[in-house]
Amino acid sequence: MFFWHVAATIAITRYSFRDERMDLRFLILGAVLPDLIDTPLGLAGFSRLESVRLISHSLLFAGIAMMWIVLATRRGRPRKKWMPIAIGILIHLFLDTMWANPETLWWPVLGGSFTPDGASSAGDYVAAVLQDPWVWLGEAVGFTYLAVMARRAGLGQGTSRRLFRETGQINVPIGT
Repeated sequence: MFFWHVAATIAITRYSFRDERMDLRFLILGAVLPDLIDTPLGLAGFSRLESVRLISHSLLFAGIAMMWIVLATRRGRPRKKWMPIAIGILIHLFLDTMWANPETLWWPVLGGSFTPDGASSAGDYVAAVLQDPWVWLGEAVGFTYLAVMARRAGLGQGTSRRLFRETGQINVPIGT
């Protein structure tokens, strides 16, 4: 669920942190990173792993990402620029309701296996996802939110697109 993860992560973060200057490019990267890593690996090894939510959907992965950012950056502007990746990863785990998949969320504390997705094959998993109306509803809501934000930010204009491309910021005030 690409649009759902991106839109919900932006909305939750903007209204929780109230930081209009946050680099949304890094936040978006964190919002989709667990799926970018785990889905291809999970589909390729589905017969053995029985899941597409693997290591990147664990708290260990989120903790390593955050620790790497803290150790690799200095306080202030550099850390503030990179921290949205870790925030995006954590929100991704929340949006995927990973607490319902404890073997994966707490991997490897609860063992070396991941919570099975319940499908008998990768093809069955993909078919189930594509037929799930909640997936389509989430994608529609996410796409609509992003379209409204893009319009409000004036991303149809070159200067607004350049601002986003160079800084990751959009010119949309966060309401009170």
